[in-house]
Amino acid sequence: MLTPFMPESYVNFAEEGPRQRMLEALELVRSQLGRDYPLRIGGRKVDTSDKIKSINPAKNDEIIGHVAKAGSDQALQAISAADEAFKHWSRVDPDVRARYLIKAAAILRRRIYEFSAWMVYEESKSWIEAYADACEAVDFLEFYGREMMRMGGSHPVTPFAGEENEVRYIPLGVGAIIPPWNFPLAIMAGMTTAAVVTGNTVILKPASTAPVIAAKFVEVMEECMLPPGVLNFCPGSGSEIGDTLVEHPRTRFVAFTGSREVGVGIHEKAARVQKDQIWLKRTILEMGGKDCIVVTDAADIEAAAEGAVASAFGFQGQKCSACSRLITDAKVHDQLVDKVVERAKKLTLGNTTSSENLYMGAVIDQAAYDKIRSYVDIGKQEGNMVLGDTQVPAGGYFVPPTIFTGIKPNARLAQEEIFGPVLAVIKGNGINELLDIANGTEYGLTGAIYSNDRVHLERARHEFHVGNLYFNRKCTGALVDVQPFGGFNMSGTDSKAGGRDYLQLFMQAKSVTERW
Repeated sequence: MLTPFMPESYVNFAEEGPRQRMLEALELVRSQLGRDYPLRIGGRKVDTSDKIKSINPAKNDEIIGHVAKAGSDQALQAISAADEAFKHWSRVDPDVRARYLIKAAAILRRRIYEFSAWMVYEESKSWIEAYADACEAVDFLEFYGREMMRMGGSHPVTPFAGEENEVRYIPLGVGAIIPPWNFPLAIMAGMTTAAVVTGNTVILKPASTAPVIAAKFVEVMEECMLPPGVLNFCPGSGSEIGDTLVEHPRTRFVAFTGSREVGVGIHEKAARVQKDQIWLKRTILEMGGKDCIVVTDAADIEAAAEGAVASAFGFQGQKCSACSRLITDAKVHDQLVDKVVERAKKLTLGNTTSSENLYMGAVIDQAAYDKIRSYVDIGKQEGNMVLGDTQVPAGGYFVPPTIFTGIKPNARLAQEEIFGPVLAVIKGNGINELLDIANGTEYGLTGAIYSNDRVHLERARHEFHVGNLYFNRKCTGALVDVQPFGGFNMSGTDSKAGGRDYLQLFMQAKSVTERW
């Protein structure tokens, strides 16, 4: 019998033990930089002449690895391999499928510093952000394994005389898994293994900016002896293989986490019935947000400032849950802004492979850097920069913490997802206006409210329209099975990853009756 699920605990890198283990892991990863990683199709390693070159965002001349890049031919081969493997994998006992995940979790737990170090290099995550990502990956594996054991087999229905009736959850088929780059282990592993443990077979197309970590995870699943064809590793560009994976008639579902634009495109393409397609495809989409923290005139201003800075600038603001809007009551605006700016000025920035004391690293790539800098220019037109344009290290895609005040609720800085360390401060008067501003975007992923007034909190409980709402704490850092994660509106299909109904998204219910 498995122990009850419990989220992994974080370590304190100020302590000598964890610090030394991380230094050793960084050295191990450094010794492996620049290696080649093949595709995995039907259990075969497939090399290609075209490669994805992964680099360290904080040190642009440092190559993390070269990953084989799939074209349409390899994508078709992967779909065929997954389709063939589904015939036997779908019949494997749910408890047996779950044990593959529990084994993988044990391997990741033993190698947690190593996988954290890979994310420090390939993503420029701080040590603790990388470690938290690895912990979440372990949590997904442990939790989804237990959930499959719970959901496997026959489910009771209302008895009816003279008949035996039952409901069973069965897998869907072949799925395309398209995870984001910002949580390259946790979200990638969670999406992939949720589909696999429920009896589906998959083609994993990781983000091209973080393919090495996905390749290392696939090696873990091979170590677990996952049968060939169940998990096919197929990195490649969306323009080359994305449409093939989404539109192929044998693809039964698409699980995607990423931008609104790409998610909507996937939803549209998947909705079109292709020749020889005999089902309506399912899409499981998480598409980002324009998240905010609301601070009322009854708030603990010190706590609110601490939560805002952590939510806005942790991992360079590159979380779909990051706070990009700070919506504050006019009565506490000046006091709150002073404290937020004071805290943000103290944040350290640099190449996180060199020190555990750096709070922020580089943003992921040149495209992200250019986009964020363009929004900084927009902010200078729409509001007042009270922090930003400070000196940054050379050699990487570094953007300092940036804060604008005087932003109007309908300004671009208040409406468009930036995905970087840029915070827009918006002023309102009273709880009605604050909630109107909070709900005044097309997104609805995460939000937080700081207030010691119970009326304010209860209003928010019912009227603050986000999938993950937090009272008197930051709006990032959801834990598996503690705060199931997913949002409303253009934030996606509210898939609630890490929740007790998530696995059902990868299955369908079958009612069976036998009359005696």
